[in-house]
Amino acid sequence: MNIESVKTLFSLFSGEEATEIHMPLIELACAEVKKMLLPDADRNDIRLDFLTAALANYRLRQVKSSRDRTKVTYAGKFLADSDNECAYAEKLLRDYLQICEELIAPRIFVFCGFSDGKETISC
Repeated sequence: MNIESVKTLFSLFSGEEATEIHMPLIELACAEVKKMLLPDADRNDIRLDFLTAALANYRLRQVKSSRDRTKVTYAGKFLADSDNECAYAEKLLRDYLQICEELIAPRIFVFCGFSDGKETISC
């Protein structure tokens, strides 16, 4: 992954300049994506930069939404709906997870078995 590309994409997704204060989130996202990678995946694939930036943006939205939710204007209206911001960041992250599905390990495992029908089940 190219960290400069990730920072640029993070700025695009979040609407904030990727400064030193955001670097822990970006580094955490890089580590998470590296753990998801399949052993033979190309670590320089540009899609991973997008996935990492989307994950960092999602983590930023989680942090911001965990703050005090009582921010209101003088007239009593809410300034921002942080739940919507988290939902949109999550949708973006899911899209990039889907785009990178051939590069990352599946997150869900389903055990499926077959039988010849001769077993008996007793309770």
